[in-house]
Amino acid sequence: MGRAEMILRKTAASGAVADTRDWGYLSGLGYHGTTGLQTTMATTDTVRIGTRGSPLALAQAHEVRDRLVAAHAIAPDRIEVVVISTAGDRIQDRPLSEVGGKGLFTLELEEQLRDGRIDLAVHSSKDMPTVLPDGLAITAFLEREDPRDAFISTKATSLHDLPQGAVVGSSSLRRQAMIRRLRPDVSVVQFRGNVQTRLRKLQEGVADATLLACAGINRLGMREIITDLMEPDYFLPAPGQGAICIEGRAGDPRTDTLVEPLNHETTATALACERGFLSELDGSCRTPIAGLATVDASGIVFRGMVLTPDGAEAHEIAFSGATGDAAELGREAGRQLRGKAGGGFFASWS
Repeated sequence: MGRAEMILRKTAASGAVADTRDWGYLSGLGYHGTTGLQTTMATTDTVRIGTRGSPLALAQAHEVRDRLVAAHAIAPDRIEVVVISTAGDRIQDRPLSEVGGKGLFTLELEEQLRDGRIDLAVHSSKDMPTVLPDGLAITAFLEREDPRDAFISTKATSLHDLPQGAVVGSSSLRRQAMIRRLRPDVSVVQFRGNVQTRLRKLQEGVADATLLACAGINRLGMREIITDLMEPDYFLPAPGQGAICIEGRAGDPRTDTLVEPLNHETTATALACERGFLSELDGSCRTPIAGLATVDASGIVFRGMVLTPDGAEAHEIAFSGATGDAAELGREAGRQLRGKAGGGFFASWS
């Protein structure tokens, strides 16, 4: 068991030698030594990673830290994980769509990133707005985990098998709309909180079932709680779901070089397409949007969907193309889907 997993389990229970091309950079970080020898970091220099404080957010931040340690032979205690409370974590009594959308999970981290109190911020990619504050950029995507949604229940083996009139808890407008589209007979209720909180609510009988991101459950080492996996052919995930991203100061050579070995090109290509799609559709927590891009040797394939909140109306689109055109492919899919749905479909989003 790695250190990150040990930390995670404790939290959940309670609630290669540097390449010579990087030598100049490493020296700037405080490394000393000669080329080809193990290096040590100056005791006065620390890389600070900002994160939210939930067990899942901490798991993701520690995964980034552990990968940095492995990539650069940095002493683990020279990378500090800084927990930052966000408005999205503090506001639990209202849907995010009523109080500001995705930016509620990133604002405080980005403020500390811009003023230098932290060096990097670790996020779930699906929480990231498509427009970032001036001076900031997504500098790396870790390899994507399973992007599917997981159905969790002690009363049914799948969403399809829930009895008529059952109650499903979810705070995601996308999940709410897709549940209603597939099962208009069930009742959908708000279900805010981190993974542990939602599982507790399920045990208390607030709902008969809930849906969570499979990737988050896997990172928490809790795969055994999954009752069923929602396949993308009938239940498309949120754009960015399953991918951890690292945000940094744009054009900062120190942190750009630090995170470069962590970037997974296939994931970055898929996310460029998905975020391009979102950018054309005002993608936020106020909008029921789904989308998934897959990448292989032949190119990129993308499927996207928009729904009304009640799930009664939905429009889909599928696109394929070259990986080098991923972002534009996503934007074009968004533009065509907007035209297909018609202006009136989006009127309630303004």
